[in-house]
Amino acid sequence: MNDIGAKRLHDQPRAADAAKPSDTKPWGLLLLLMAMTAIGPTTLNIVVPALPEMANRLASDVATIQLTVSVYLLALAAGQLVMGPLSDRFGRRPVMLAGLALTAAASVLAIAMATAGSLILARVLQAFGASAGIVVSRAIIRDLFDRNRAAAMIGLVATVMVVVPTLGPLIGGLLDTAFGWESIFLFTAITSAMVVTWAAFALPETRGLNAPPGAPQGFFRDLAALTKSARFAGYVCAGSFGSATFFAFLGGGPHVIITLMERSSAEYGVWFAISSVGYMAGNFGASRLSTRVGIDRLIWWGIGMEMAGAALALALAAYAMAWGPIIVFGPQLIISFGNGLLLPGAIAGAVSIRPQAAGTAAGITGFTQMALGAAVTQYAGTLLAESATAVPMALLLAALVAALAAGFALLVRRP
Repeated sequence: MNDIGAKRLHDQPRAADAAKPSDTKPWGLLLLLMAMTAIGPTTLNIVVPALPEMANRLASDVATIQLTVSVYLLALAAGQLVMGPLSDRFGRRPVMLAGLALTAAASVLAIAMATAGSLILARVLQAFGASAGIVVSRAIIRDLFDRNRAAAMIGLVATVMVVVPTLGPLIGGLLDTAFGWESIFLFTAITSAMVVTWAAFALPETRGLNAPPGAPQGFFRDLAALTKSARFAGYVCAGSFGSATFFAFLGGGPHVIITLMERSSAEYGVWFAISSVGYMAGNFGASRLSTRVGIDRLIWWGIGMEMAGAALALALAAYAMAWGPIIVFGPQLIISFGNGLLLPGAIAGAVSIRPQAAGTAAGITGFTQMALGAAVTQYAGTLLAESATAVPMALLLAALVAALAAGFALLVRRP
């Protein structure tokens, strides 16, 4: 068992003691949480390079096979609404192990599928299981740390949500080219099984370690308490609208760079990778600053950065289109840095409103982020489809940041 888990389990702390932050980072547990979180985003887009071959082998069309990605994302979001409350009821460890085991089993099942419909079903099962890695990891962090320290740990774990999606298509493309599309699912089955085995030996049960003693608990009681909390709504708003700026960029960026500026998809990919550095830098900043300045101030700093980036995007889109991709990716670098600063604090704040329901809170937060993100991605693509400039995307970014600032200011007030 992990050292920090064993210490917490052996000597059940009082709530006051549990709230004391520690300067020691439990790297063994953090690496395990990173691995468990990475399963979802890796499995999401690792199949993208193989979609044409899968359509050919399964006698389907690419549009239908594309559902193996879009439906996966929907199932990954919806699964968090289920896995979070289950981890509050039955414990973090069994839900995490069962979820990742389901992903491994569904990956094996996908290899045997002979039709596009059955493959999509296997992908839904994959996503449902993988959602446990995202939502339960956040609840575990909150179980072990006070909310400011939890933001620091979440910031470190969240870096895999940026790094892994950039590596997934590369791995999938190499496997598909060398061994065929079935090897991609074999790879996800093996990696999921390895993480499950690691977790079986190293993951402690943490549920309740940081909850108030004797706190009443129950799904409907927890859900009612969370939905009535303005502060919970404010933190969810901050996390959802903060990350929605990335999804707006994801939906509109390709049209601006590839279609309007006539740049190659390879150049777009290079610029995109560079912009992700901003988010990772923000996460690193959050991990260093959250215990010093508190999550609310850190969120405001992130909002300020996103405001600056959105204002710069609007100015450049209106007057400097001839400058090329820098007018999009320069402001996005600043916005991504702000997002990296605020998102760990927003998640930590949401799961701290009712510590005994950290799983339920994490599930609602994760689902809202993904659902709003999917809607904004689709809207941005539609909005930019007929545009001859990047101004509509810049206006959308400004509107999202305005909603972010207003929601957080109105709902999360100093006690």
